Amino acid sequence: MIKRVAERQWHAVEDDRVVGHGDAWRRPDGRIFLSIDAWHDAVFDQLADALLADLPRPLYTVVDEADLDVTCNWERAGFSTRRREWEYVVPTDPRVTGLGSVLPPSGVTIVAVGEAEEGPLRRLDRVIRDEVEAAVGWQEMPAEVLPRLDGATLRDPSKYAVAAQSDEYVGLLRVAPVPRQPRIGLIAVRSGHHRRGIARALLAHVLGSLHHSGIETASAEANESNGAAMALFEGVGARRASSNLELVLR
Repeated sequence: MIKRVAERQWHAVEDDRVVGHGDAWRRPDGRIFLSIDAWHDAVFDQLADALLADLPRPLYTVVDEADLDVTCNWERAGFSTRRREWEYVVPTDPRVTGLGSVLPPSGVTIVAVGEAEEGPLRRLDRVIRDEVEAAVGWQEMPAEVLPRLDGATLRDPSKYAVAAQSDEYVGLLRVAPVPRQPRIGLIAVRSGHHRRGIARALLAHVLGSLHHSGIETASAEANESNGAAMALFEGVGARRASSNLELVLR
């Protein structure tokens, strides 16, 4: 029996035991994402039928591409692939990355992680968000950098390194201090400053700092359609470790 136990939560119950559950949550960009946890395909199908009957479309979910069983379950429910994100393992050793001699372009300085001024950093975040929204749209960004309900995408200024020119910030890199393998969550440069090597200089600075701290690798992700990001990571010796698929039912 499938029971809706909360506004966005469903349970599959057999002999008074919960044998599966489904959840739905609305991301700040307005899209509804689903997850289903069930031991048996038949239970998955029943939960999927219940969720799809109760929720408005389009609906989304994210799966590990290597998990063929889960991917097939969602495809059986009518979902199809919308986009792929590659997960990278990025070396930090300058002898491996080739970034040891990389310097910022003339007139640009790198402000270390945690040392940026919050006001200018938030203004840069807003400008970059508007530029991305006007181009591919923020729904193409990883979940961790989606805007909150107040429209902000910058949660913790202490996690950012920035590129500064004159009296303004023109680029940023976000790094989350995950134990043993920090995560590079976002690299972005203002559109008027592209193709100057700023993103590469930010990456060189952050990876070099991590290496100096004794950290051998970082993780990062890139949308398969973002050729520039993939080239940046693969150009410094990053290897693809896995991939996630975002699926959609329209």
